[in-house]
Order: sequence, then C-alpha cells, then structure tokens
Amino acid sequence: MTLRTALAGLAGLLFALNAAHAADVSVLSAGAVEPGLKPVLAAFERESGHRVTLSFATAPQIRERVASGAAQPDLVIAPSAVLDELAAGAKVDTAARVSIGRVGIGVAVRPGGTRPDLTSADTLKRALLDADAVVYNRASTGVYVEALIKRWGLTETLQAKTLRFADGASVMEHVLQSSGNQIGLGAMTEILLLKQRGLVLVGPLPAEVQNLTHYEAAPALRGAAAPNDAVRSLLETLASAAARRTFDDAGIAGAR
Repeated sequence: MTLRTALAGLAGLLFALNAAHAADVSVLSAGAVEPGLKPVLAAFERESGHRVTLSFATAPQIRERVASGAAQPDLVIAPSAVLDELAAGAKVDTAARVSIGRVGIGVAVRPGGTRPDLTSADTLKRALLDADAVVYNRASTGVYVEALIKRWGLTETLQAKTLRFADGASVMEHVLQSSGNQIGLGAMTEILLLKQRGLVLVGPLPAEVQNLTHYEAAPALRGAAAPNDAVRSLLETLASAAARRTFDDAGIAGAR
C-alpha cells in the first residue's frame, strides 16, 4: 500500500466518522437577528459537520408555538421577555441561555423618498403626521411602535393611513416597492438587509423614544432530556468572539 493510498483511506475514515457523529439541530428564531444569525450558523455547519434547520417566526408566534407544543425546536432565539415566559412554563432551559445582542428600531423610506427628520420625538411625530402611510409590523417591534403612537395620542389620527404586516421583512419589502411618502418602522437589521436593493435607512429612532430588544438563545426542554452535544456546541458557537463580531457587523449590538 502506498503512502498516498493510506492517506486517502484515513481521510475517508475520518469523513465517515464525522458523518456518523453529525446531528440535525432545529432552530426557531425571531427574524430581527437573521442577518447575523445565518452566517454564524453556516460557519457552525462547516466547522462542526452538524446540520442546522432554521425557521423564522415573530416573537408572538414563537411564544404561542413553543408554549403549545406546536413547534418543538432544539434551540429557540427570541426576545428575553419571551424566553422568560417560556422558561416559566418549563419550555426552555434558563441556565443555558446565551445572549445574541440588542436590536434597535429604525426608520426606512423608498429609494428617492422623503427623508424624515429624526432629531427628536417631536420631529418624528411631525413626520408621521405628514406621511402618506405609516408602515410597521405586528411583531415585537410593531407592538412597541403601536404603544408609542398611542402614548402620543395619535392612534385615531394615523389609523386611516397605518399599514400593518405580520413581520418586519414584509414591512420593508412593501416600503421598498412603495410610492409616495411612506415611512416604514422596524428592526434596524431588517432595514439593513434590504439596503443593498435600495431601501433607505434614514436612521434609528430618536434616543428619547428608542427601544432596544435583547435577543437570547436557549435550548428547548423536552422532559428530563438534557441538550445534546450538537446543541451545546451550537450554544458555544453563538457565544464565541467570532460570532460576536458577525453580529456586530449585522447591526446586532452586544448586550450591556
């Protein structure tokens, strides 16, 4: 047997051993962290040999599906408040939670659209009143925007020109394809995702009314079974310095 043949056989054996130990990991995540999460998971698959099945849902949908048992992922990525509720119902493991980061709310307009003044809460209110349409989602970001508009006493005034979509991706796609003076409000990461197609990120909400949502990852609880090696390995990857750099680049700030 030649050295080349022996090395080829060893490489084949190592590949077979890695394949035998490869596992499937299902991840259910909020969409706001998609731009940073996808490249981190792709790197994890390359380096570990494990396979990740990734699906997205809004925070209310994640809460409902996991709590009811309709969805049984290995790992859940959601706002901290949602994980708190799921942990109280013994659906996720609180001890193994990993911080993904914080995502703020931004304002987007179509290419060539009027850029609103975001220097203060008052200028933002004026921009919403002057807009042809105010567009936001029904997920956690939209819940905050809805509450903010109510706090300002503008719910009835803006009702006729308010458009709501199920998720942030749909909001930004609508704004990108819109005409006139439409203003979209949503997660900064979701705006940045469509920036390469021309969507304009005007900027974050004024600091006085900004809302940062903290996203975390936690393994799902399935009876007395502990998270398997693949899930633990994925949690370690999500907590790594390399993942942190990727999240930062995607607009997902480290938690303070």
